[in-house]
Amino acid sequence: MSKRKYTKETKSPKKFKKKAFELRNTATGRFERRSNGKNSFIPETGEDPIFVAERNSMHAMKGDRVKVQIYAKRKDHELEAEVIEVIERMTTTFVGTLEITEHSAFLIVDSKILANDIFIPLNQLKGGKSGQKAIVRILEWPKRAKNPIGQVIDILGDAGENQTEMHAILAEFGLPYSYPEAVEKAAKKISAIITPKDLENREDFRKTITFTIDPKDAKDFDDALSVKQLAKGRWEIGVHIADVTHYVKPETLIDKEAATRTTSVYLVDRTIPMLPEILSNGLCSLRPNEDKLCFSVIFELNDKAEIKNYRIRRTIINSDKRLTYEEAQEIIETLPVAEGDFGVEAGVLLLNRLAKILRDKRFSAGAINFDHLEVKFDIDKDGKPLRAYFKEDKEANHLVEEFMLLANKTVAESIGKKTKGQKAKTFVYRVHDLPNPDKLETFAAFIRRFGYKLKDKGSNTDISKSINSLLNQVKGKKEQNLIETIAIRTMAKAVYTTENIGHYGLAFPYYTHFTSPIRRYPDMMVHRLVERYCNGGRSVAAEKTEEMCKHCSDMEQVAANAERASIKYKQVEFMSDKVGRTFDGTISGVTEWGIYVELSENACEGMIAVRDLTDDFYEFDDKTYSLTGQTTKRIYRLGDPITIKVIRANLERKQLDFVLAE
Repeated sequence: MSKRKYTKETKSPKKFKKKAFELRNTATGRFERRSNGKNSFIPETGEDPIFVAERNSMHAMKGDRVKVQIYAKRKDHELEAEVIEVIERMTTTFVGTLEITEHSAFLIVDSKILANDIFIPLNQLKGGKSGQKAIVRILEWPKRAKNPIGQVIDILGDAGENQTEMHAILAEFGLPYSYPEAVEKAAKKISAIITPKDLENREDFRKTITFTIDPKDAKDFDDALSVKQLAKGRWEIGVHIADVTHYVKPETLIDKEAATRTTSVYLVDRTIPMLPEILSNGLCSLRPNEDKLCFSVIFELNDKAEIKNYRIRRTIINSDKRLTYEEAQEIIETLPVAEGDFGVEAGVLLLNRLAKILRDKRFSAGAINFDHLEVKFDIDKDGKPLRAYFKEDKEANHLVEEFMLLANKTVAESIGKKTKGQKAKTFVYRVHDLPNPDKLETFAAFIRRFGYKLKDKGSNTDISKSINSLLNQVKGKKEQNLIETIAIRTMAKAVYTTENIGHYGLAFPYYTHFTSPIRRYPDMMVHRLVERYCNGGRSVAAEKTEEMCKHCSDMEQVAANAERASIKYKQVEFMSDKVGRTFDGTISGVTEWGIYVELSENACEGMIAVRDLTDDFYEFDDKTYSLTGQTTKRIYRLGDPITIKVIRANLERKQLDFVLAE
């Protein structure tokens, strides 16, 4: 665990410096566009954002790198700037619905980041029809024109159809929704035959009890666990990971495509795999009763889950059984500890016992217990949501998690942990920084409203134990999901990097991602580096590796945003037949334009617009995140319970509109 302490002076590397902007004629930075015209310029030098009026935006898009002219500050006015040059365009394609008449065509943009619809010449429609979803590329935006001019590059289908809407979400975030034909062809050419040469220098685990535990709808089985008794109270536990890099070689078509995607994307009703399905669901997937090549971490543990020895080896396995989490959980809850005959069921029970010990050790060392409730849907064959519910992890999930964490930690230590005087080789770490002290203080103040306390100063372990105590206290309470969500927002984001600072949330000084190479490119990078260094290879170039780490971190965030958008769409779709009904909820956000409410029953979130609070004139306080009525003094605060009525479910905008229930 890092020795850094929590103080008010602790700085987060990503936090903007709060200082006055140094007045100068011009500056460069990033442009943030808002559909309400409240655009801003984010200086590269780290100062506070500056307001840019729409008339002064030079049609810059969200994320564009721009050069601005800074105006002299007027008394009692905020600082303003004018875009004078767009240095680099970040976004040129948009998703929306076509609106076509006899003489004109427009793309009505879904996104809230473009204030104007896109004009499309009739000869640039690519066969699109009015009412269809399409992807349009902006060709130009003439200086005096109200609308940009674009061309259709793909037709997604009729608006409202599930396939169309899921593809539209992927396109909105710049994610692919189909596989290049050349990559699919390359994958089909890879031989599935395991040759004697493939088995050279591999340990054979085909006669060892081995099994996988995965979600019931999973097809890509990344990992398997094996169990063998060495002596009384001494066990050999194998964590076997699909040997993807045996099949996917650097700089090949498949590798380049995977490096671009960097991750599989999990929408509500589908998975968009990082690798072609012939690899992800077939050749590399650790399916039962098939010989499979693996990269493994093999532990020798005693009954106290202490590591007496370990080795990292390439292996071959043959899984005895494919278990779902539900099946493994049933074994844990119903079967007695077996004596004598040792099979899959006995293996599950043993691993569960050891996993509990490993888990307790982690929390004692300061790991944070984020068992966050996850919103899931039961959907029919057409993608329509039939039920929304909270998924909660049980012991079977924790069993798998603990051994994956152990393998990831061990691999990171094997490369990064060096004796004094040794220089660590360049490696891919998964790091998690300390929470920002200001955010922690704000969070502590917020939960006091619910009657909870949190230490926001002290040692790392003191803080993490206090957070764990809070998370245990809120379990089963109506405010659980809200407090857990805000707690997660208080934390720093975990990222990939070559600069190891440890993983605060897990309380590990060394951590990496080794266990999911089918769905994460960093794991493939780690597999290649481990092989290279185990064979005596020299350290790779740090700069190039760091660049790839940043790309992987960025794409992970994009994929998470797309996943959230698909959940939001399904929530709105699920609520569309419940207009007029009332629900209890909790205020999950307060802004100058409205109150966001999360429903207790299913975590669907909607908004009460300020204009619909007709009993008074309300003022927004951005320090306390509250709205206060001028006359009634009624206050709406983050975390307050509230009862609402659903008045509108807008699928096009993925938006639920609420009003106060009478």
